[in-house]
Amino acid sequence: MVSNGIHKRVLKPGVWAPSPAFMDEQEELDIPTFRKHIVHLAQQGVAPVVNGSMGEAHHLTAEERTTLVREARNALDEAGFQDVVVIAGTSTIELSKLAADAGADIAIVIPPGYFAGAMSKEALKQFFADVAEGSPIPVMIYNYPGATGGIDLDSDTIIEIAQENPNICGVKLTCGAVGKLTRITAATATDAFAKYPRAHPDVAPDFLTLGGFADFLLPTIGGGRAHGAIMGLSNVYPAAISELFRLSHKLATDEQPSKADLNKALALQDQCAGADAAFVKPGIAGTKAWLKKHDGYPSARVRRPLLDCTPEALEKVEAIPVVQEFYKTEKSLAK
Repeated sequence: MVSNGIHKRVLKPGVWAPSPAFMDEQEELDIPTFRKHIVHLAQQGVAPVVNGSMGEAHHLTAEERTTLVREARNALDEAGFQDVVVIAGTSTIELSKLAADAGADIAIVIPPGYFAGAMSKEALKQFFADVAEGSPIPVMIYNYPGATGGIDLDSDTIIEIAQENPNICGVKLTCGAVGKLTRITAATATDAFAKYPRAHPDVAPDFLTLGGFADFLLPTIGGGRAHGAIMGLSNVYPAAISELFRLSHKLATDEQPSKADLNKALALQDQCAGADAAFVKPGIAGTKAWLKKHDGYPSARVRRPLLDCTPEALEKVEAIPVVQEFYKTEKSLAK
């Protein structure tokens, strides 16, 4: 959509990849590789999340974070993907402002985990209210207990935050709680939620509920209870995951979905779930190591205190049959 020559990017259901922050052997940002990867994701139908957990955001300076957002936006625009939404990890008002200035459309905000023991429900609600009010762009809640000292927002709290703060546009659930996802969608993806209008309806007209893993895309999207997902596995299998989302969304919206589409989606979901489990253990370092070995990226370096993936650890992932099968599927679907 274009208005007065300016592209108005709209947050819609889909799939996103939290892009790694690629680095050289001195742990300095490798901008050319980062730009190449962002464009590759878009070519396969996957939008980027910049400065997320996979992007080692907590090990980056504010200047580096801003640089990555700006380079992602510029790379997409130059490649003809002006309408692709960029989500940026921020977690503070100041970082949200910097991300907006650099071209981010949406801020994704994780709860503050350093004082996890003091983060009562009231404190967490106030935190998101403060950031949402101070952010010039819509804010997405990021629920990830593994990165916040165990803070796990329950569905009631997330629903209340969404209702009370018009600049909250969605939630990413990296807690694996499908029941929570269902309850949030039931409360926010209905006509009754219209009495809580969004602050930026031109950018984020609806509240999106997104999963944080690839292993339940079909059950949640195909069943009409989720709008997509943000998952690290999309960095390795963007085309296959984009196709799984397409089929799942089709099954959820077609009045008479075909058995052939269902069988295709089930086969993709089975491969996807197996590969997702395989990449959990090596994590960020394993994803970078895979991209270096199999896609020709120049370095697999992570920033300390994280350690690089060893060849032995990568070989264990490569030896898993479903990882190989899903990668063959990826190559057959890649554009």
